[in-house]
Amino acid sequence: MTGSPIKSALAKLNQLAADAILFVVDQDQRLIGSLTDGDIRRGFLKNLNLDNVVNDFLQPNPRFVRKGDDNILKVIEFRNKQFRILPVLDGNNRVINIINFRFFKSYLPVDAIIMAGGRGVRLRPLTDKIPKPLLHVGDKPIIEHNLDRLISYGIDDVWISIRYRGDQIKEYLGDGDSKNIKIEYIWEDEPLGTIGAVSKISNLQHDNILVTNSDLLTDLDYEDFFLDFLNSKADLSVVTIPYAVKVPYAVLETSNNHVLSFKEKPTYTYYSNGGIYLLKRHVLKYIPKESFYNATDLMEHLINNGMKVNSYPLRGYWLDIGNPEDFKKAQEDINHLSL
Repeated sequence: MTGSPIKSALAKLNQLAADAILFVVDQDQRLIGSLTDGDIRRGFLKNLNLDNVVNDFLQPNPRFVRKGDDNILKVIEFRNKQFRILPVLDGNNRVINIINFRFFKSYLPVDAIIMAGGRGVRLRPLTDKIPKPLLHVGDKPIIEHNLDRLISYGIDDVWISIRYRGDQIKEYLGDGDSKNIKIEYIWEDEPLGTIGAVSKISNLQHDNILVTNSDLLTDLDYEDFFLDFLNSKADLSVVTIPYAVKVPYAVLETSNNHVLSFKEKPTYTYYSNGGIYLLKRHVLKYIPKESFYNATDLMEHLINNGMKVNSYPLRGYWLDIGNPEDFKKAQEDINHLSL
C-alpha cells in the first residue's frame, strides 16, 4: 500500500524469494508503481534510508496488462523481453490479477465455455452416478484437466454448461475462487446440443469466445490456436484432427472408363472435428435461443452465408473420451503427457 514503511516492503520481498516484485496500490487498489530489491538498493544509494516510505523508492511506470483488451501481442512482447510478472488492471487501474510466467504460458483475452451437460451413455455404468466430466483420469477429473490447461494460458473467465448431475460439477468446481478465476454455470433444462447453451450467456467479457467439449484430453497450444485464429481473420476456427487413410492398392482416376492417372498405394489425409472452437462474438447471434443446436450446424450456417470458417490442424495430442476403450487409453496416456 502507498505510504507503507520501506521496512515492511523489504520483509514482503524477502518472503517472495524468486518472485520478488511488489505492486504498490492506493487505498482503492489502483496501481501506483512497482518495487523490487533493485529499486530499494538504488534508493539507498541516493541516501534514502529505512525511515523513508515505499513511495520514495518505487518505479512509477510499471508494465501492465489491461483486462478486456485484445492485448495478446503485448503480452508476448513482455514475455519475450523477460518481464516475468505483470499486473492485470481493470478499466479503473485497479489490480485484479497477477500474471507470473513461471506458472502461466500466456494471458489470452477470451471467454471460455466448457460444454459439460452430456449424459455419457457410452460410458455407463461409470456415469450412472457421476457425470462423465467428473470421471478421474489420473489424479483428477477430466474437466479439471481441461480447466487447468485453460488457466495455464491465463484464461480466467469461464462458463460451464451443465445438465446431467450438474450439481456435482458445480459443487466440485465452485465459483472458481480456489483457482483464482471466475466460473459461472449455464443450466440446460433440456439438451441443447454441442453449442446451443451458449445462447443463454449475456455477460461475456471479451470479443473472442472459446468453446470446448469437457470430455477431451489434449495438449493443445491455446496461444498458437488463438494467434492462428486472429491471423486467419475467420469468423470461426475449429481444431481439426488429421486422420490418414492408407489405400493398399493403386488408385485410378478415370473418366468414361478412360484411365487418366493412377497413384500407387496412396495415403489420403482427412480432418475430423476436434470439438474445440474459437469464434467472434458477433457469431453468437446465429445460435438460436433455447434450441437444440450443434457446433456443426453453426459452421454450416456460416459457410452457407459467405462467412469464413477456418481449420486449425492439431499437431499435438488429442483424445475424445467417449467409450470405455478411450477411457482406458486416457488412463495410460496421462502418465506420459505434460498438460
